[in-house]
Amino acid sequence: MMEKDILLGLTLAEMQEIITSIGEPKYRAKQIIEWLYQKRATSFDEMTNLPKALRDKLDEQYTIGRHDIIARQISKDGTEKYLFSVTHAPDQAIETVYIPEADRATLCVSSQVGCKMNCSFCHTGKMGFKSNLRPSDIMNQILSVPHHDKLTNIVFMGMGEPLDNYESVAKVLQIMTADWGLAWSPKRITVSTIGSKEGLKKYLSEQQCHLAISIHSPFSVERLSLMPIEKAFPIQSIIETLKQYDFSGQRRLFFEYILFDGFNDSLQHAEALRKLLAPLDCRVNLIRYHSIPDVDLQSPSPRAVQAFEDYLNEHGIRCTTRRSRGEDIFAACGMLSTKKDKQ
Repeated sequence: MMEKDILLGLTLAEMQEIITSIGEPKYRAKQIIEWLYQKRATSFDEMTNLPKALRDKLDEQYTIGRHDIIARQISKDGTEKYLFSVTHAPDQAIETVYIPEADRATLCVSSQVGCKMNCSFCHTGKMGFKSNLRPSDIMNQILSVPHHDKLTNIVFMGMGEPLDNYESVAKVLQIMTADWGLAWSPKRITVSTIGSKEGLKKYLSEQQCHLAISIHSPFSVERLSLMPIEKAFPIQSIIETLKQYDFSGQRRLFFEYILFDGFNDSLQHAEALRKLLAPLDCRVNLIRYHSIPDVDLQSPSPRAVQAFEDYLNEHGIRCTTRRSRGEDIFAACGMLSTKKDKQ
């Protein structure tokens, strides 16, 4: 049987090409797009303002591409983690995390199965790289989670390096922010990256969503010991690139800094970080390290975390500490993986 093409993840322009190619009027494309993204249809039968002949024609050649979660875990703090299959690779899976708070509900989405970056503290990196997610599988995470109607924010901080799969991520950002798509404000979306130069420049030139850079040490040699990518894309080079862009408007620049006990949590590190980031209009998010198997790094004391945060705030760098969520179900920062042995 011939495999059907997937409609989820297509833009309005792409849908118009399909519709005109099968001899239908162009306006039908917008109707279908509305059913996909705004009305969240899961079957062609739901598209009741389309002629049945057109619905049958679409059903012969295409599939919508929506699929349900295959596993769900709920943390004692209310965080939920979902396991999704991957359309183009049935033997692969990804994890997505829903983080409810009093005034917001954030979905942490994945962009790859595994990751190439091999950061020493990250469970996803220990998986190795399996495949890039297509736009359909990224969109499916957003549309198919149980609390999709409550979402206020999306963060690309799940499995994978988003800018290593830039074309798929860029298409999803277009769908999310376009009037014909989900019509979200770019201010509600943050993309996290380790700083891949080519992808970073494209993102900064083409997107208006927030940007978060994973830094974890202001010292190059130390950062390299945590993040092999420092050799190809040194943090100082990333800073020089960022200086060329304006972050004084709606788009914000964040730096993600995971604190490890006795490694990068001293006030000397805080001072070096302040000097490094001083030329930029940015904010720092501190993250307490969450232990993963077979990694000899420890979480810092609450006192060390508070001292680091206070130092940066007192010296002109806006800084907050991110509250850990979902650690008991391996849903916290750096803990996502589909390895069966992680428990």
